[in-house]
Amino acid sequence: MTLITSTQDLISFCERASSSSYITVDTEFVRETTYWPQLCLIQVGLAHEAVAIDPLAPGIDLTSFFALLQNPDVLKVVHSGRQDVEIFYHLTGEIPKPLFDTQIAAMVCGFGEAVAYDALVQRYAKVSIDKSSRYTHWAQRPLTEKQLTYALGDVTHLRVIYEKLVKRLQEEDRTHWVEDEVEILTNPATYAVDPSTLWQKIKVRSATPRLLAILRDLAAWRDLMAKQRNVPRARVLRDEALLDLAASAPRSLADLERMRGVPPSLAKGKEGTVILGLIEKALALPVDQCPPVKQNHESPPGTSALIEMLRLLLKLQSDKYQVAQKLIATSADIEEIARSSAPQVPALSGWRNDIFGKTAMALKQGKVGFGLQDNKITLIPLP
Repeated sequence: MTLITSTQDLISFCERASSSSYITVDTEFVRETTYWPQLCLIQVGLAHEAVAIDPLAPGIDLTSFFALLQNPDVLKVVHSGRQDVEIFYHLTGEIPKPLFDTQIAAMVCGFGEAVAYDALVQRYAKVSIDKSSRYTHWAQRPLTEKQLTYALGDVTHLRVIYEKLVKRLQEEDRTHWVEDEVEILTNPATYAVDPSTLWQKIKVRSATPRLLAILRDLAAWRDLMAKQRNVPRARVLRDEALLDLAASAPRSLADLERMRGVPPSLAKGKEGTVILGLIEKALALPVDQCPPVKQNHESPPGTSALIEMLRLLLKLQSDKYQVAQKLIATSADIEEIARSSAPQVPALSGWRNDIFGKTAMALKQGKVGFGLQDNKITLIPLP
């Protein structure tokens, strides 16, 4: 069990790792009190070696490791790696490539949606993971032997999982299915945050264009403040407070100070004046420049029933091909197929179209239906 705390030891390890066809990678981090996650530990596994790299060690330079992440000849294997990739992208401005995610591969291989790492370890490595160190504070030093043992298990067992999954993907000719999904994981747009759209994640019960305009501008401002202070957005203002401000639209500091969800220190400080200015600006916008309120358009007759049939079809095809339903089609895909005369969704392209999309359109067009055969629901062609 090796903990790397010096730049020279890290350089030596990365030189050895650069000759490997693949490495397994995982991280430990904390982000409960910060906007950006704080990287606390990096675990890397080779064929016969696994190390933990301490990014908090005094004076350590991670340049050689970041270069390894960009080595095109070394595949980087992760499990549910979106947060790990996001951390490296934030630190370096580059996404590790090439990349392979075993959670995505497991979904393609019939392990269901968002299969946990420990489930795959039990299946392929035949061991159980001691999870008692999972929620320890990884920023505290020194790290215990128990913590390091747990952390390194995330990359040592991952080697076995990767090799087993790759073999199965190759046997079933599904490697390109995983590659399609990994393209999303390695696309910088996946990690880009547009402050002007953050308001869309806040649930609004009774909306008006004006209210949404205020909410949009306040949510963007809150994100900027959270970044500058490196604190979670809720530490600046909670969603409920943003909604109250958008609904009440206070016009004076006195009104703002009476808002229940606005901290007095914020209302009385310079931020209070900024908030009032944003509200005033949003109130002055022409209505056509405010976010539109979503209208519930009336669906064609029979849409609800068709949606239910498409969901049944998705389950049948998922079981048949042993692929997680979520990976084949989302609820939004199904609703778009049912409601639109010319649907444009991922479920109607590529391998998804082959195993689901074509049949879904045939079902919608009345060319196939459901029947019973040997007490099982099955698809039957219709005249």
